[in-house]
Amino acid sequence: MRRRSTRWAIATAAVAALTLSACADTGSSTPEPEVVDDAQFEPGTTMAALADAGTITIGTKFDQPLFGLAGPEGVPVGFDVEIGKIIAAELGIAPENIRWVETVSANREPFIQNGEVDIVIATYTINDTRKEVISFAGPYYEAGQDLLVPAGNPDGITGPDDLADKVVCTVTGSTSEVNIREYATADVLTTDTYTNCLEPMRTGAAQALTTDNVILAGLADQNEGEFEVVGNPFTAEPYGIGLALDDTEFRNWINDVLEAAYADGRWVAAWEGTAGAVLETPEPPAVDRY
Repeated sequence: MRRRSTRWAIATAAVAALTLSACADTGSSTPEPEVVDDAQFEPGTTMAALADAGTITIGTKFDQPLFGLAGPEGVPVGFDVEIGKIIAAELGIAPENIRWVETVSANREPFIQNGEVDIVIATYTINDTRKEVISFAGPYYEAGQDLLVPAGNPDGITGPDDLADKVVCTVTGSTSEVNIREYATADVLTTDTYTNCLEPMRTGAAQALTTDNVILAGLADQNEGEFEVVGNPFTAEPYGIGLALDDTEFRNWINDVLEAAYADGRWVAAWEGTAGAVLETPEPPAVDRY
């Protein structure tokens, strides 16, 4: 097993409420988590309600290679998906009883607030603004914002300070959009998904794509020979699990599950069966019990 402590790891219109049940063949090489038999929780808690229902609805991305990508049959696969399975298993919910809902950056908070999902695991950066309307468990991974450029880096872009006269593409409503607008760019081109930024880069309408390095590396891996990651992250992006605001019992319980998964190897197995096919295995971050 490869392992190192690092902050850098490579990876990756209104959305219809596309929902799918997970199936046994997910395309992941991660063993399915052991499902707790007859999980028992304090009555009135979210955990008890989900365990009694025997199902959980999880929002994730369907266009993020290595973290959350729709598989051949439309069911998402990736590291975020495996983290969701670990949480569900501790509730006594098998993978086939998880209901997956596609989310994009702009609708993650509304989906949680409106009760359309129980949790969101979708390359979701924890920040104070978001914590005003939802709660976060985790982080379960830490990425860093970087830049994707055409192969060979024809414009010689080494970081955000080189973007003064360049067009940069990113996703509407993401922390990446907020961060990149702090730099004097000629223009910021926004769209609903990161994959929609690739064609403008191919045609020269944009010179770079910016988001978290793991997402960028997943896109580069998926489109071999077309793009490269600059490799100079300029932010820290702790990924958390979004849930309803002030559901402290549920948040603390998910944090307990994450810490147990760190200790017993399930987190490492989830990584190495997904993103670890391309990347070295980082140390998991300490959860923030705010």
